[in-house]
Amino acid sequence: MLTSSTYHRRYARSRESLTDLHAVLVGVFAAALALCALLLCASASASTLVIDGAGDGHGVGMSQDGALGYAEHGWSYTSILAHYYTHTALGQAPPGTTVKVLIGNKVKTLALETYVRGVVAAEMPASWPLAALEAQAVASRTYAITADAGGSRFDVYSDTRSQVYLGKAAETATTNGAIAATAGQVVTYGGQPATTYYFASSGGHTEDVQDAFEGAAAEPWLVGVADPYDGGPLHSWKLSLPFATAGKRLGGIVKGAFRGIEVLKRGSSPRILSAYVLGSAGRTLTSGDELAARLGLYDTWAYFSVQRGSSVEAEPDRSGQSPASSPSPASETTPVPATPEGGAQGPAGAPESNPAGGVAPG
Repeated sequence: MLTSSTYHRRYARSRESLTDLHAVLVGVFAAALALCALLLCASASASTLVIDGAGDGHGVGMSQDGALGYAEHGWSYTSILAHYYTHTALGQAPPGTTVKVLIGNKVKTLALETYVRGVVAAEMPASWPLAALEAQAVASRTYAITADAGGSRFDVYSDTRSQVYLGKAAETATTNGAIAATAGQVVTYGGQPATTYYFASSGGHTEDVQDAFEGAAAEPWLVGVADPYDGGPLHSWKLSLPFATAGKRLGGIVKGAFRGIEVLKRGSSPRILSAYVLGSAGRTLTSGDELAARLGLYDTWAYFSVQRGSSVEAEPDRSGQSPASSPSPASETTPVPATPEGGAQGPAGAPESNPAGGVAPG
């Protein structure tokens, strides 16, 4: 048997009925307002922060994936080093040079070449072309003698805070051959060893050291350069985070509910230097490094957009560097190898190298 809905009542037009009707309408209006608020909250929580990024690492100095690409295109290790460390030459480490390595809680003093043999195969696959391994050997050797991670106590950590050292267990015949072929060679600027930062993947362009590492001084050999042969799994990448997740990760710096990210300034690569984290209660100035650390990004080369349903809208970006104008391997002209001597000698009277502060390579 069909029955009438108990929701739609018929009201008589008496004073009492009208009073009842008014009360019901007020209740319905309040419920509608609450529903609208819930829908707005649901819309915000349903939003997704979409991050289009490039590269893996701090972006300063030699890209290991880029060195692989150059080696595959026939470049020698001297040309590879000259490309990434501009205006440099090759010199020799002093005979008998040693490196103090912090392994666990103990400091071990090693001959320079012994140390490098335990690093190269830990930092770069032994199956890579010889020129890439030779470039890695020279970069690792130079980094070791210019580092002072522990002050007077030790020179380098045995992990990614400096560069990975795994001892004799890491050695291979191929990497040891690359080390022997470059025995004692170091990168120099103005006649002095130059700090040789390196990292995994550039995304197509490296970065100026002063823009990548907070408080670092500009160095003429650590400037951003095009890197057209850089490849690898993280040459470009994409991440998506629900707003709720992004808000939690940015919890210490977002004011109120998370609303998005506005980029203010980028470097030459174009990695993020500064940005606003936008919240319902205001905005907070932050750095690219902090954004990357909190959001779990591979690199600070990132562009943000917001997806709501099937609609995707780019976040505000005052840097003037749109994704379309960013360096791309496909848009670079074919580079010309540097001279086999390892690049131009630094100008007369060039300053001695000063280790730059910031994130260590590896």
